[in-house]
Amino acid sequence: MSALTLTGVSKVYGKGAGQVYALRAVDLTVEPGELVAVMGPSGSGKSTLLTIAGSLEEPTDGEVTVGESPVSRLSRGERAALRRRAIGYVFQDFNLLAGLTSAENVSLPLELDGVAGRAARAAALVALDRLGLADRAGRFPDELSGGERQRVAIARAVVGERRLILADEPSGALDSVNGEAVMRLVRETCQGAVAGVVVTHDAQLASWADRVVFLRDGRIIDQTTPARGPESLLDADPAR
Repeated sequence: MSALTLTGVSKVYGKGAGQVYALRAVDLTVEPGELVAVMGPSGSGKSTLLTIAGSLEEPTDGEVTVGESPVSRLSRGERAALRRRAIGYVFQDFNLLAGLTSAENVSLPLELDGVAGRAARAAALVALDRLGLADRAGRFPDELSGGERQRVAIARAVVGERRLILADEPSGALDSVNGEAVMRLVRETCQGAVAGVVVTHDAQLASWADRVVFLRDGRIIDQTTPARGPESLLDADPAR
């Protein structure tokens, strides 16, 4: 059973002459244990693909299936439960709650799903420590740098028993060292039953993936396996 399947997924914004296709009949399957990087120029549909895959937005056409769950058949409450339990999402703008500490932000999804407070905090501290943020557990978001806030958001995405990690430019606010650390964590997380999809413009970071998918004008135009490291992606011409 695949971790994520997009079948004929299209997304159209606007009507009539003002219609804009963000995605056009996209087919994509991600298997458990697989990490897929999505690359493409600005406006190619990368972020839209993630929001639809994470059930944050509905496709105009097509079907999204997460594990055994066809998202279109789920109620609003069931979709929220799916996101809370199975999907970890890293947003470009972090989406941390200003009134909660780093540890509280990371533990919140677990507590909302019924995990006891002490156990949720323990899991949050482990996730923060893996990203070098053990000493920032009690800090609030406005007391952290942009890079630290990004790493807290990533810790929140990977904590608990996630089955699908979706990350939109997870290293965007980080230097090269911390960017590599983040991709290492995502790579380590995507094993066994856990799959991941990462949007990135950085070929060096995309080389951590098992497979790289290239988008242009809302369509998948090419796929490659970065077996030779990031130089194979830098040499690739996705327009061919």
